[in-house]
Amino acid sequence: MKKTLIVVDMQNDFIDMALGTNEAVAIVPKVREKIEEYVKNGDEIIFTRDTHGEDYMETNEGKNLPVPHCIKGTRGWEIADGLYVNGAKIIDKPNFGWKNWDKEDFCEVELVGLCTDICVVSNALIIKAAFPEIKVSVDSGCCAGVTPETHKAALETMKMCQINVM
Repeated sequence: MKKTLIVVDMQNDFIDMALGTNEAVAIVPKVREKIEEYVKNGDEIIFTRDTHGEDYMETNEGKNLPVPHCIKGTRGWEIADGLYVNGAKIIDKPNFGWKNWDKEDFCEVELVGLCTDICVVSNALIIKAAFPEIKVSVDSGCCAGVTPETHKAALETMKMCQINVM
């Protein structure tokens, strides 16, 4: 059975634009290597894109994080150059965690991407709740948080919820 790699929100706004960090820039080559490994093995790859509309600042998230980002159709919304691979599925998610993971047919899942402490942890926990008996892993070296401290805290939270942190 195929493994699934979920590449969470590796979008320009989170890497080196509106909400970018040095830590996010630093993981891009590692994420690219991970994607290449999954392609070589013939495994499934799913990309998520944080997706907001022009009304972002009027949303609850916009009121709590007043930095317009990942506005659909903008350069910041796009997956970083050199990461997307043909045949990979793309999920445009309007908030931190995609609520429809339970519609997928997973046997084993690995997550990488941004931000560890917001969207990676949210999606990992949703998947683990929907599929409690499958192996769910997060490659900590292919993730970055808003800060190094919150990255570490999110990894500890996932460990406590039986998510394999590598």
